[in-house]
Amino acid sequence: MNGNNRSDIHPGLKVAVVMKQDQRRGRLTEGVVKDLLTKSAYHPHGIKVRLESGEVGRVSEILES
Repeated sequence: MNGNNRSDIHPGLKVAVVMKQDQRRGRLTEGVVKDLLTKSAYHPHGIKVRLESGEVGRVSEILES
């Protein structure tokens, strides 16, 4: 499942995100969602979230539902 729809993502969900500095390499960082930062219902590049570790990125994959 991809991370383009805000309704699919909620705090406590395990996801893989692409952080801003890793966009060119496509490196994914795994973590647990703390906050949703994108307000719109859909974003073509992924919903922006803050992980519990404090890192911010766009959701590329939802790892656990």
